[in-house]
Amino acid sequence: MPRTELEKMQAGEWYCCLDDELEARRMAARRAVHEHRVLDPDDRGSIGPLLAALIGEVGAQVYIEAPFHCAYGFNITMGDDVYINSGCTILDSGHVTIGARSLLGPAVHIYCAEHHKDSVLRARGQEIARPVEIGCDVWIGGAAIILPGVTIGDGAIIGAGSVVTRSVPSGSIVAGNPAKAIPVLPG
Repeated sequence: MPRTELEKMQAGEWYCCLDDELEARRMAARRAVHEHRVLDPDDRGSIGPLLAALIGEVGAQVYIEAPFHCAYGFNITMGDDVYINSGCTILDSGHVTIGARSLLGPAVHIYCAEHHKDSVLRARGQEIARPVEIGCDVWIGGAAIILPGVTIGDGAIIGAGSVVTRSVPSGSIVAGNPAKAIPVLPG
């Protein structure tokens, strides 16, 4: 039986992102992030109602500053006390987990889609979704970019402006492009 592009995407298989069902889901996400952006902060609270309903799982005391952008929303899981600063983008074609008490600085980008290396297939919208997992108590500095398939362990720190191309062990500090371990200094 033929599988939908959404089913392929969720299974971590190659899929066509130019699919009508996927476009409808991206449109729902655009509506939700638009509402989040334009609501008066007193009316919006920590997260706009449409965005809260769209996101797969939102823990207690999650705060998302506006503006915020996500591709689908339903693939995002956030633990308690997560803070996402202004200008963050989560392109959640794959599952994105953000552990409790993690902090994302302004303009952090998280990408799950890996486009096909064959230019003809890439032009036809072929991509594959790789999950991103961010542990608990992680601090990601402003304008950092997290690439598809990366896991960031509990308590890790990602320096501002870093491009994280590989998984980061718990308790590590990484910085740079590509991000590399830097020594943890006492104090």
